[in-house]
Amino acid sequence: MSDWLIYRGTGRPHNDLPEKLPDPPSWRRFESGTLVEPDLGPEHSPFRRLGDPARAAAYRASEDEIELVNAALYLRRPLLVTGKPGTGKSTLAHSVARELQLGPVLSWPVTSRSTRQEGLYQYDAIARLQDANLSRDSGEPPVGIGRYLRLGPLGTALLPYRWPRVLLIDELDKSDIDLPSDLLTIFEEGEYEIPELSRISEEQPVADVRIHDGTDTVPIREGKVSCHAFPLVIITSNGERDFPPPFLRRCLRLELAEPSQERLAAIVRAHLGDEAADASDDLIQAFLDRRSKGDLATDQLLNAIYLTSHHAWSGDRQRLIDAVLKNLSMSDS
Repeated sequence: MSDWLIYRGTGRPHNDLPEKLPDPPSWRRFESGTLVEPDLGPEHSPFRRLGDPARAAAYRASEDEIELVNAALYLRRPLLVTGKPGTGKSTLAHSVARELQLGPVLSWPVTSRSTRQEGLYQYDAIARLQDANLSRDSGEPPVGIGRYLRLGPLGTALLPYRWPRVLLIDELDKSDIDLPSDLLTIFEEGEYEIPELSRISEEQPVADVRIHDGTDTVPIREGKVSCHAFPLVIITSNGERDFPPPFLRRCLRLELAEPSQERLAAIVRAHLGDEAADASDDLIQAFLDRRSKGDLATDQLLNAIYLTSHHAWSGDRQRLIDAVLKNLSMSDS
């Protein structure tokens, strides 16, 4: 591999980022105040969910994926990853976070109701009003406003960390039509404002606000958040809609192809071991045959191989395969 690669797609964690990541281009440099450190969890493990380490460790990135991830790191630009369901779009984010030891992936699953503010922060005005009334009745001093604020995944990713966090914006094509355009300023400026804090900045210049992926709080000064290291933003899309040109101009784009027979075999070997991989040629071929007639996800193949290779399985093997390898886009005849 070329020396310029920071992310190598091997599944093995390393600490080359501080040494190899160059300064950003002049047009992608950001100013921030005091740096904050992410909560990496017990023993600085970059994952909280049990399944994430195995999923990320077993991921095998293609040359195109490796090159585009590194380009996004160098340029500090979002990476828009398009492909059919089950091609590993979201797993790529976990693979990068694990290999580069960048902490837990900040995940924002997008729906048709998602808004930019939801991604940035949430403010519970009703709870604050209720507590203010209780404080007035009891004579107790009111609780600080920071208690009623919580940063979202996008808002947390833009905190002034020394090294970039990984932010997964999952299935952006399911969003309201305006959301991609609403994100343009955030991607370009790397900062945002919390008006609820800005309005009281003279009386309370600093507020401690909870982050998205933990119970820790971070100080927000005068209601403004500005990143130090622009996060590695991986945006996934199933290709169900087009995005506006100004949005695409601010992203690098990666189209994930469906895994080939050789890559499927490597994925099976990484997840299930040599014995299962050596005995799965017929299932991989059956998977490829069915995938040519309709959409199938790679995890369906892994499910089928895991079940049929299990020593306790004694049922009808073909019936089980037919049940697990059902096409996602059409019903089997």
